Amino acid sequence: MSTSEAREARTYGLTDSWTMTRRELARWARQPGQLLVALVFPVMLLLMFGYLVGGGRGVAGDYVDYLVPGMLVLTMAFGLEGTMLNVTRDLDKGVIDRFRSLPMANGALLVGRSVADMLQSAAALVLVGGVAYALGWRAHGGPGAFLAAAGLLLLLRFAMLWVGIHLALIAGRPEMVQAVQILVWPVGFLSNAFAVPDSMPDWLGTVVRWNPLSQTAAVVRDLLGSPGGEPGHVWAAVAWPLGLLVVFFPLAVRKFARLGR
Repeated sequence: MSTSEAREARTYGLTDSWTMTRRELARWARQPGQLLVALVFPVMLLLMFGYLVGGGRGVAGDYVDYLVPGMLVLTMAFGLEGTMLNVTRDLDKGVIDRFRSLPMANGALLVGRSVADMLQSAAALVLVGGVAYALGWRAHGGPGAFLAAAGLLLLLRFAMLWVGIHLALIAGRPEMVQAVQILVWPVGFLSNAFAVPDSMPDWLGTVVRWNPLSQTAAVVRDLLGSPGGEPGHVWAAVAWPLGLLVVFFPLAVRKFARLGR
């Protein structure tokens, strides 16, 4: 393939991906309930754990300072079922087959879906952060640290998103999404979002400490100046999401390319 052909193919793919992104945004306008639930759910968790369940075993200092970065991480991990449901519904109704019959770049539908999800995730971060600010939480790091924390959170979401897309393509039907989504909950709750690993039994603390979500949460706490937890490892907070992307992004694209063959 010549340089001009490769450039044309990239432009073609970006145009198709943007068209599919606009399709997902239009779906939000027609069905705002799903978007509202996705945005409100992490706020409910923040309020529940901050005021009803809170306490935080082993946390030194204000529990809300410790909790908020953990809730931001869980916001990135949870809510994948919306994307998974939309993918499986398109599969179930034959929408993807119709798109595949068009002269469209392979994978543009998945890229458009992921871009829309990332926009929703960014909005969820702003909403949860705003509610936390209203509750008295403050980020003590500088602007650079704040942006780095947001980047790590969105990187984690992007990786989790492609895991969800791949699982949705395997599930194939909307009714199977709930069963697959249940797998995400243990990963979220077996993290340091709510309690310090040192307060747990040794074997459980080790599992929790090296959970991908825990590594991101620990580094985000460091960047935002939230006390009460153990220091994180930046390399692990970056390596875990990148490792997931290296594995699941090509798997999802390959699975999508083989549909209907």
